[in-house]
Amino acid sequence: MEAPTKQSTAQLRWERRTQRPLLALAVTFAVAYAVPIVVPDASRAVSKTCTVVEWIVWGSFAADYLIRLHLTDHRKRFVRTHWLDLCAVILPMLQPLRLLRLVSTLLLVGRRARMASQIQLTTYVAGAVVGLLMFGSLAVLSVERESPDGNIKTLGDAVWWSFTTMTTVGYGDHAPTTGLGRILAVGLMLSGIALLGVVTANIAAWFIARFDRDDVEERRQTAAIEALTVEVQALRAQVAALTGEVPPVSSPRP
Repeated sequence: MEAPTKQSTAQLRWERRTQRPLLALAVTFAVAYAVPIVVPDASRAVSKTCTVVEWIVWGSFAADYLIRLHLTDHRKRFVRTHWLDLCAVILPMLQPLRLLRLVSTLLLVGRRARMASQIQLTTYVAGAVVGLLMFGSLAVLSVERESPDGNIKTLGDAVWWSFTTMTTVGYGDHAPTTGLGRILAVGLMLSGIALLGVVTANIAAWFIARFDRDDVEERRQTAAIEALTVEVQALRAQVAALTGEVPPVSSPRP
């Protein structure tokens, strides 16, 4: 097995050390993204501060990508296997829309979270569900609130729409009317189906692993009982040989 080089060790060390700070930055981004949407009459200074915070968080994740690229041993393979990270870094530079910053930051947060071995799959899925529900609600509210034909006007409407969309229920009482809102709906539906599949597979894998453990334990106990039976029979034969008695014949197991 190939021993890790100094560069790969430095990369792993960097990823472990920056995991929590980047997650904290992601929470900061969530607050900065939500404030202008939840409080549409916020002052210009507050909105500008939130925009600056969003760009700082995105810049931090972009810097993280560049540092990991510098620390890796195989840069071409890193770019090829982390192409989604690269797209998330480049996307907001092409068109400075808040929605693109949201999408790119979510992609970068998700990629870094999956790299953390200490984060269990169930925790990641739960966080992804909550994150998609929250950001989906805020995003659709920001694009549908001013639509003259739209019926998603409050945060409650947006949360209800996101929940029914992610679970693929789709009651139809609230629906996006703008093109961008419908694109968000498609993304949320696909994400909901994917997460539902992950949850179902995770539950099935847990049951299978539990049954396998029970089966192994049962086979181990059966083998131990059989070995003990053979040992007892051998001891009986030895006692019978010493005393001159005929050992009883044990009935065969069914």
